Amino acid sequence: MERRGGRQQDFGDSVSELREWRPVIYRKCTDTVWLLLFFLFWTGLMFITGYAVMAGAAERLVLGYDSFGNICGRKNAPVKGAPLSGQDMTNKKYVFFLNSCSLEMQSLKISSLSLCVSSCPQEQLNSLEDLQSFARNNGSCLCVYNLNISSYTLNPKAAELCPTLPVPPSKSFPLFNRCVPQNPECYSKYASVLISMVNEMDVFHRILGGILTGKDTVIGLSVLALAFSFILVLAFRFIRPLLVHTLIALVVFGLLFVSGVLWWLYYDYRNDPSTELETEKENVKFLLGYAIFSTVVTVVLLSIILVLRKRLPFTVQLFRIVGKIIGRIPFLLFQPLWTFLILIVFWVVWVAVLLSLGTAGTAQTTSGGQVEYRALSGICYMAWYHFIGLIWTSEFILACQQMTIAGAVVTCYFNRNKSSPPPHPVLSSISVLFCYHLGTAVKGSFLITILRIPRMVLLYLYNVLKQKHAYTTTAIHGTNFCTSAKDAVFILAKNSAKLASISCFGDFILFLGKVFVVCFTVFGGLMAFNYHRELQAWVVPLLLVGFFAYLISHSFLSVFEVTVDAMFLCFAIDMETNDGSAEKPYFVDQELLSFVSQSNKLTEGQKQRSMRSFQDNEDGTELQPMT
Repeated sequence: MERRGGRQQDFGDSVSELREWRPVIYRKCTDTVWLLLFFLFWTGLMFITGYAVMAGAAERLVLGYDSFGNICGRKNAPVKGAPLSGQDMTNKKYVFFLNSCSLEMQSLKISSLSLCVSSCPQEQLNSLEDLQSFARNNGSCLCVYNLNISSYTLNPKAAELCPTLPVPPSKSFPLFNRCVPQNPECYSKYASVLISMVNEMDVFHRILGGILTGKDTVIGLSVLALAFSFILVLAFRFIRPLLVHTLIALVVFGLLFVSGVLWWLYYDYRNDPSTELETEKENVKFLLGYAIFSTVVTVVLLSIILVLRKRLPFTVQLFRIVGKIIGRIPFLLFQPLWTFLILIVFWVVWVAVLLSLGTAGTAQTTSGGQVEYRALSGICYMAWYHFIGLIWTSEFILACQQMTIAGAVVTCYFNRNKSSPPPHPVLSSISVLFCYHLGTAVKGSFLITILRIPRMVLLYLYNVLKQKHAYTTTAIHGTNFCTSAKDAVFILAKNSAKLASISCFGDFILFLGKVFVVCFTVFGGLMAFNYHRELQAWVVPLLLVGFFAYLISHSFLSVFEVTVDAMFLCFAIDMETNDGSAEKPYFVDQELLSFVSQSNKLTEGQKQRSMRSFQDNEDGTELQPMT
């Protein structure tokens, strides 16, 4: 991009001389190579989606299927070479094993022939006549489909095509729709084989089973997170000192309560003698990790709250100023809604593709017209690619929202007539984003995606590349992501003493708002998932709930977060390039200028008191003679 204002002499000190720091009128596209890479990445995602839809059947994990390739509880397409496939099993929702009292595991497969039936036998059936009578009275055929009911007692092969006699009474298992025998000996054998089958499944498929069975709970908790986030947005818009204290009290209570519940659940699971399934053992391990992490976060946040408690009045004043800016651009409050809708649509599609991908495989016929599903190689690599797509695309959607907000705030800040804001600043910012800077949003979201995984190791670099300041600089100058991030770092470094403490504490209060949403949503998830312990790796769906709750709260509260950061970056640029004279007047309004001055006076006063205390202690120290 053409640089105005002279040649570069000292890189660190000449950023303000190189740029006039005004929103440019004539722009050019930035980071177009990254936009092309994003399209290529999404081409791979679409290929995975198409493959998962064509080769997957997520219903097999929960609904179950018979030995002939029919999924119970739905209509089925025929499988070549399997004459008993392709049947309508809408009214036959339960899987019934013909020899349920003598099941065996062979290569992750149950050796017994299985059928889809409409109901499980409630009483013991001792003869073929009993089977025939049960079929006529209940409409549930327990023999192979091609054997007519009237032939149960006439066909010489009926003993091979019907269940082993006597058939024990059974009850439908609500989670995986299996007919579980109630006879103690048969139940012991059945449960042993079922536990072995679940334990030998790979972690990926156990997690998929947990997501499928808990999908309704995940959706409900996401809606709960939406409600909490919307309430917080209204609270921050009309903030009062009492609301800040109430929020902090709720966050402290939520952290302590969630940590206590996690430790209680861990103790309860660990001492449960019936914990045999691998999924339950994984739940115990994850619960321990969650409890430790939650406890550490609680201690750290409580310490920070204690240290920063005296800055609460300035936080209230800060959010009043931000609320005044948002009042000039009221459509900013609607940005989280369309962001949330787009994220919800993307997440639903992503989860559906993941579930289909986990059950992707080819149907192969065996002897006797039976069907087996063989998983194809490379599924795990596709799942990791799909997971990266979740983070990158979610960050990209959030980056678009942040750049839209930053562009609108920049347009209004650099407007001399504060009483007459520019027309349609949000729509103008969106048009600039889609016409020129989508590549910058892609690049920024990709770098944040890469740094989010090993975040603890690369935390410094993450802060240097903090996307909100880079997006604000792009909105002003139209430069690419790296150039914008570099310029923002230098201009903020020169004004760090004035703005760091104010901006950091404002961001911390907003972060507490996100913690509030995550805490109470996760608590609802703990209570909901704890009722379904068996055969469900619910700790992973709970992690998804926490992730979704954070993204939802982030998309809503980022309106204030990006507005605060954009406002202070504009303020730093204003102070750097203007001096308040008639020739170079400030753009800042008097309320913001007076707020920054008061905050700086408080900071300087605290520093001077600290220095005086140190000097007094130093002067008052007297060496005592050694005895």
